[in-house]
Amino acid sequence: MLRATLGLAVVLTLATASVGAGEGEFKALFNGKDLSGWVTPTDKTLFSVESGEIVGRTKGNLKKNEFLVTEKPYGDFVLKAKVKLRNHNSGIQFRSKRANDGAVSGPQADVAEGYWGLLYEERGRGILEQFDKKKAEELIKKNDWNEFVIAAKGDHVTIDINGTRVIDRVDPEFAKEGIIALQVHTGEPMEVRYKDLEIKTAD
Repeated sequence: MLRATLGLAVVLTLATASVGAGEGEFKALFNGKDLSGWVTPTDKTLFSVESGEIVGRTKGNLKKNEFLVTEKPYGDFVLKAKVKLRNHNSGIQFRSKRANDGAVSGPQADVAEGYWGLLYEERGRGILEQFDKKKAEELIKKNDWNEFVIAAKGDHVTIDINGTRVIDRVDPEFAKEGIIALQVHTGEPMEVRYKDLEIKTAD
């Protein structure tokens, strides 16, 4: 009986390990040195790398929102990113589309004063869902790093901020795959920083 139990345990352990391996491992989206693997806006000054961080910075003269975009699209994934917002408005696009002029359309996890915990569709349906504003503000470490985890599987998308689930939505209108992008916004001069960007896919 003991041998049978141990044998079953070994089989279950191997099966579990196999399933985990099939889900893939986290891989860096940003090498910490330069913007290899990303498509930059026409204005190359908007995004740079400083101290191992992606920095999005504007002078307040943008005519449209601009984006740093991954070269390849992603379907089902789990994305981790740490973000520090100095001021104003940014966001993490996913399953989105880039136009020839650099404009991006699709769902976005907002990184913005007064809009933390918001799921927004850029150049689409607008605000889709928002976590309680007061609770969202309490989650945020102002002028410090905040961790986002965005997961997409089929029509189901979840967004966590600093370990708290803020968005849990099933939406058949989401594209099944698309680019990931980091935003700088029109309006006042702003700065946002990103680091530790990692993605896990089902590949």
